[in-house]
Amino acid sequence: MTTYGTIPTSSSGGTNLEYLSRAKERIKTGLGTRRPWKEMFNLGSINFPHNVSEAFPRIKTNTGYFRMNYAIIILFILFLSLLWLPISLIVFVVLMAAWLFLYFLRDEPLLIFHRVIDDGVVLTVLSIVTIVLLLLTDAMVNILLSILVGAVAVVVHGVLRKTDDLCIDEYDVEAGGYLVDSSS
Repeated sequence: MTTYGTIPTSSSGGTNLEYLSRAKERIKTGLGTRRPWKEMFNLGSINFPHNVSEAFPRIKTNTGYFRMNYAIIILFILFLSLLWLPISLIVFVVLMAAWLFLYFLRDEPLLIFHRVIDDGVVLTVLSIVTIVLLLLTDAMVNILLSILVGAVAVVVHGVLRKTDDLCIDEYDVEAGGYLVDSSS
């Protein structure tokens, strides 16, 4: 039986294109939870908590609600700190790409030599490679300080930003269910 004139339904190049389109969609979905910057930096919503026990629920709620914004801020501070270390910046960008493609954007198990590699193994190997490469570029102190500065900025914003005007349900599905109603 001959199949002249049939069009193949898939090709080897199509899988790469499908992978890239799925990756693009997952990135868009992840960035879709970013809250508007105007809402985050609304000056009318900034005040000091009355006591320390009021500060912790604020931090927890704001971290859950603005977590994508906070991640962008920390990564931006990290990027700025690496501008004066171009080799470290290149290594950092390559490592981010490796993390994205090998860990965060994968839908299917990782196969190497027809063997399934567990996510824990991928996480461990990527973590070790990241630490070793960053140590080799002499940027570890710079990176740790920039992450510390970003974390302090996140905590300060989380304490000062009131949560009364945020549109939050007790179990906000869009935010991954991490939020706790601050009024309780």
